Amino acid sequence: MSNLLMAGKKVLIVGIANDKSIAYGCAKKLREQGAELAITYLNEKAKRFVAPIADELEASIFMPLDVSQPGEMAAVFAEIEEQWGSLDGVIHSLAFCPLEDLHAPISDCSREGFLQAMDVSCYSFIEMAGMAKNLMTSGGSMINFSYLGSALATGDYNIMGCAKASLEAATRYLARDLGPKHIRINSISPGTIATRAAGGIKDFDAMLEYNRAKSVDHLLPTVEEVGGAALYYLSDLSRGVTGTTHYVDHGVCIVG
Repeated sequence: MSNLLMAGKKVLIVGIANDKSIAYGCAKKLREQGAELAITYLNEKAKRFVAPIADELEASIFMPLDVSQPGEMAAVFAEIEEQWGSLDGVIHSLAFCPLEDLHAPISDCSREGFLQAMDVSCYSFIEMAGMAKNLMTSGGSMINFSYLGSALATGDYNIMGCAKASLEAATRYLARDLGPKHIRINSISPGTIATRAAGGIKDFDAMLEYNRAKSVDHLLPTVEEVGGAALYYLSDLSRGVTGTTHYVDHGVCIVG
């Protein structure tokens, strides 16, 4: 009998862009603990960055997934059902907003930008949960990633703050919805990390320094630290925990 926390568990990971991604830190930690992984990539342009990671982590399934394209998510879950027959975990690490809407004052956000942000950053998780639940026949765990800007008006996060607040609310309602199936739904809220996606946020370098100064130990979180939190939520260690938002930000969330 294996002592690895994720031995025998099968996990879908969506949102790896490169080896600086939060999702990569999570995937690596889960693989080290014995998980079998399905990894997706956004498109052909992204594939060359993600393929070496899929090889490194010995992913059993490697497929494209653009959640804005009809049919692609269903194809991923059909492949999981065919190859694995069941699923134990999902990591959703997706967010998007057109730069002009992200950088604009929220009062100037376009309807199209708002709808895109909500669709990719929030609804895609709801849709993913709806497909995953049918494969989690013995229960399971799903997580997504939020940010403190969901609860506080921080920096220039603007419309993404609304999207992340919606994602956290969806997490709570999905937890109640899927609880009878023994499926847990949780959100991890990392502090500022220099990922590819974060590079689109206006004055992000200043945000990094601000958060370093505000953290209780003057450190910034790492993808490895977020991976540790993901391991907790995807493993049986968190069997009694659902509907939560868990901060990995070195205490920034508690400092006024």
